[in-house]
Amino acid sequence: MQHPKRVIALGTVLGLALFSSACGGDSGTDSGGDGKPLVGLITKTDTNPFFVKMKEGAQQAAGTQGVELQSFAGKQDGDNEAQVQAIESLISAGAKGFLITPSDSKAIVPSIDKARQQGLLVIALDTPTDPANAVDATFATDNYQAGRLIGQWAKAKFDKDGKQAKIAMLDLNANQVSVDVQRDQGFLEGFGVDVKDKAKIGDEADPRIAGHDVTDGAEDGGRTAMENLLQKDPSINLVYTINEPAAAGAYQALKAAGKEKAVTIVSVDGGCPGVDNVKAGVIGATSMQFPLKMASLGIEAISKFAKDGTKPQATAGKDFVDTGVQLITDQPQSGVEAKDSAWGKQNCWG
Repeated sequence: MQHPKRVIALGTVLGLALFSSACGGDSGTDSGGDGKPLVGLITKTDTNPFFVKMKEGAQQAAGTQGVELQSFAGKQDGDNEAQVQAIESLISAGAKGFLITPSDSKAIVPSIDKARQQGLLVIALDTPTDPANAVDATFATDNYQAGRLIGQWAKAKFDKDGKQAKIAMLDLNANQVSVDVQRDQGFLEGFGVDVKDKAKIGDEADPRIAGHDVTDGAEDGGRTAMENLLQKDPSINLVYTINEPAAAGAYQALKAAGKEKAVTIVSVDGGCPGVDNVKAGVIGATSMQFPLKMASLGIEAISKFAKDGTKPQATAGKDFVDTGVQLITDQPQSGVEAKDSAWGKQNCWG
């Protein structure tokens, strides 16, 4: 979840903070009116490497599945209106369904409801809607497990070193997006912190937690949040970050304070810059997710639905289709399964 365009005219979409491109097959050319089922991809932005890789996966799968892909993105994370307009355009164009990474998990639900009432199959990617059953299926990383893995790794490391943790929590934003909450709470559980209210971020009753601050998932935000928390508690020695750009910013603040060697940073994403930071020792461990797989499986599901009406089924024991997560670290800990940064570099994105 870290934080590139051909524009086509689709009714009134132009000028609505919305970028759109259409491709048929993997060549990127328009498929036009050749009878192929139309499917959509709506991401939060088209600049975030995570969504760039997601679009690549959708384009590849569209070519393989013989469907026409139209893709849309807002100008920035949180641009719900652009996503609303994209859905309206896909409904008007007669799409069979679409994939969406919701910018606002609640606000987009009425538009999704309208699309489903018109017979479109709607699949959320990466970020669940609120409520989660507002879509036909969700293809995503198990974000709770992603957080739990880095929490378990950190606990094993601190136990081995005989150190008492003082934890800084660098979250996404104040809106408590589901991905943010799941990673945050997963990390705390993995580390052995009693999470009394799993619906909220910010329970600081445990003395090991120095505090929470928000980063907007960006490097600048990570640096500022880390500076704030260091002022509150200079003894911080473990930093959880919502994603790898925030981790990079946190490291800058720690280095400026002369504390980078004494503090362990953990994160989630699996982007290539993040894996490089694992190799460089900036990030102790990160949980890798697989955006290309999310999108390619999603396109396959809509293609199957267009052919025979079959809807995707959730992974056994979960309410979504789990697209996998892998812990990446060059500091393996006993009892915590992981791959090293060399494997991570071969499988990273961005």
